[in-house]
Amino acid sequence: MKINEYIESGILEAYVLGSASEAEANELFNLKAQHPQIEEALFKLESDLERIAEHMAIAPPPNTWAKIEGGINELVKTPQFEYLIGEEPKESSRGSRSRKSEQFIEVEAESGHMRIRKIWRWVFAAVFILGKIFLAFAIYYYLENRHTQEEIEKLKIELESKRSR
Repeated sequence: MKINEYIESGILEAYVLGSASEAEANELFNLKAQHPQIEEALFKLESDLERIAEHMAIAPPPNTWAKIEGGINELVKTPQFEYLIGEEPKESSRGSRSRKSEQFIEVEAESGHMRIRKIWRWVFAAVFILGKIFLAFAIYYYLENRHTQEEIEKLKIELESKRSR
């Protein structure tokens, strides 16, 4: 197998993108150890991919780090977390350690339901009512149109009968 054909086969790209199979990766490692051209091509692909990622990266908002740090500091202050960072847990009011606090950090939330702003409730109600009104008008005009078509048919028949006399 020629080295240039192997480099152009797409296996290096598949490895860099993480879609190469284990057999392909092992073959690449073996050939990389034997052929410096493959190692250079692999290094070039990895650096190109890294450059693309840096170029297309989206910077987080400026206060993100402060929010993360504040959240961590608040977490460290909680009694359940003290056991995880090496301090002895405080005994609960019953005199035994809580197993929940040893394994999990409890998250307090206001509600498990999705909150909808009040304006959207009114908008939804208005759309619903308007839909019913439009439906009623559509049915009314459909029936009127059908009745008018029947009247036209009767008039045509009457007119033809008068002409034929």
